[in-house]
Amino acid sequence: MEPLVRPGSQGEAIGRLVVAGLVVTMLPALPFGAYLIYPFTILSTWFHEMGHGFAALATGQHFEQLVIFANGSGVAESAVDPRASAFVSAAIAAGGPLAPSAVGALLIVASAHPKAWRAVLWLSAAAILASVGIWVRSPTGWWALPLVAAILGLVAWRGSPAWQRFTLQFLGVLGAMSMLRDWDYLFSERAVIGGQAMLSDTGAIAAAIGLPHWLWAGVIVLISAVMVGAALKYALAEKRLRPPPRKLPANVLQFRRDPPRKR
Repeated sequence: MEPLVRPGSQGEAIGRLVVAGLVVTMLPALPFGAYLIYPFTILSTWFHEMGHGFAALATGQHFEQLVIFANGSGVAESAVDPRASAFVSAAIAAGGPLAPSAVGALLIVASAHPKAWRAVLWLSAAAILASVGIWVRSPTGWWALPLVAAILGLVAWRGSPAWQRFTLQFLGVLGAMSMLRDWDYLFSERAVIGGQAMLSDTGAIAAAIGLPHWLWAGVIVLISAVMVGAALKYALAEKRLRPPPRKLPANVLQFRRDPPRKR
């Protein structure tokens, strides 16, 4: 029986990404599925909060700590210079909701390069562990994030190439789709996190530089869609999935037949 799709084809690549998406969306609805995906739910929060933290560092501010709560919410605390412009505060606020899609897009791009699979998995595990030691300050983060890092390290060390690719695709789709999980938060002006009422990310952007929070939510959704769409277009390009031509020994004569020219 012939396979439905040709191995290495565009159809197979699309199918793998669809499977990764189904696992991300359907697993929580299955018995014990919520427990299985829980560490990766915490990972998507880590993407978000680290986005705030690195935006603070990129704008010359100080990333203090990252707290992840048991319900999957989190807070990144940064020390911002009182003399910093309002755009600095807006950039730090925008870094959180943009980070999961940006990381997801990069992982989807990496999944198109077999030589990068193992290295990216090791790098991801190392980044998670480093953040736990430097910034994470909560029990949930202390056990869930090292567990994810251990899983990624195990796949990088002992996993087959198929498992390495699927893991990258799964993490990429997880990051890209995490915005859907936070949709209500993104379009809300205020939220309760860790029992404390505070401005949402888009509310903080609006408070810093003006315009309605829902407008900034739309801008973030648009930017995220462009990043993920570009990553998918890159990873699923037919020319990139086509296997390289077979190399023949130097002593083998090769003949090429060009198509007939029109007269």
